[in-house]
Amino acid sequence: MGARAENSYDVIVVGARVAGAATAMLLAETGRRVLMVDRSRYGMDTLSTHVLMRGAVTQLHRWDLLGHVIDKNTPPVHRTTFRYADSEIAIPIKPMHGVDALYAPRRTVLDPILVDAAAAAGAEVRYGVAVTGVRRNYKGRVIGIVGRDDRGKNVRWDADLVIGADGVRSTIAQRVAAPIIRQGAGAGAMTYGHWHGLETTGYEWFFRRTGVAGLIPTNDGQTCVFVGASRERVGTGGPEVMRSILREAWPDLADRVAAAEAPPGVRTFTGIPGVMRRPWGPGWALVGDAGYWKDPVSAHGLTDAMRDAELLARAVIADSLPEYQRERDRLSIPFFDTTDRIATLEWDDAEIGGLLLELSEEMSVENDAIAAL
Repeated sequence: MGARAENSYDVIVVGARVAGAATAMLLAETGRRVLMVDRSRYGMDTLSTHVLMRGAVTQLHRWDLLGHVIDKNTPPVHRTTFRYADSEIAIPIKPMHGVDALYAPRRTVLDPILVDAAAAAGAEVRYGVAVTGVRRNYKGRVIGIVGRDDRGKNVRWDADLVIGADGVRSTIAQRVAAPIIRQGAGAGAMTYGHWHGLETTGYEWFFRRTGVAGLIPTNDGQTCVFVGASRERVGTGGPEVMRSILREAWPDLADRVAAAEAPPGVRTFTGIPGVMRRPWGPGWALVGDAGYWKDPVSAHGLTDAMRDAELLARAVIADSLPEYQRERDRLSIPFFDTTDRIATLEWDDAEIGGLLLELSEEMSVENDAIAAL
């Protein structure tokens, strides 16, 4: 980590969202010269359920960033409620690992907090950069990236390690031909928006084969409402699709949503099957959805992204990328398989309770692993 040429870095992170920004922050804190690039703009929204489970909140607390989330009028969540078949199970959030509540910040809140923390740690951040490929040396090792900036100018930077944190359709994963090691079968579609005046008891999850739904309290008195079903049923989405699915699957929830102030529009995710890629190779690594994507029905993507950011940063510091994959896979594969089973919507009312219990047990294993870091 000595003196470097102006366009040369220890690490380049492609993607300035949660996984990329957290990884860049942790590596920059060690004194490494880090460049983080993103094709988007600072503070832009993106498709997301917003949910942070205990592991992610534990990390934000440890990184001294949780206060920034709270200061943005992100409400604390003290209870999670599951409804399926004729059951309603409410689980209080007990104090553990320094955390006594969960949070679900908008991405316009969470992403800038992490990007600012990365910049404060010394990472260089550049927006408006579309990465188009990687550079390799004569042995085939990745040694940098190429792309275009927002003025259309060709750019090129070198690095000892290039990290793809650029989403499930990752350019870096494609350019390095990262092998797929696990493929999911389930791929539900979801439509969601942010309602005002919709009271919740915390996180509320609803499961029926004809429709899954969730209520997620988020910033400034809003509640994120998502409704999911098969891709054929959701189609291109929209408010009427949401209302139709809710009326059929959860009429009482449909009444609650109808009584609240609806947003001017909703967003739709049309579904992508889960996929796990090998997350490292000569001169490259993957983190977040670029390396591990699963259906959003478990609302666990952000928590996994932050977990893997820390696992990867620690592996880079220890020069042990294979260990990153081993620990990621140990914590992820059971969760991936259970989530994929739920996403198929091929379970019945008698089975879903057991699947949710499996998720809870797998989450406890993850929480302990994150707390032990």
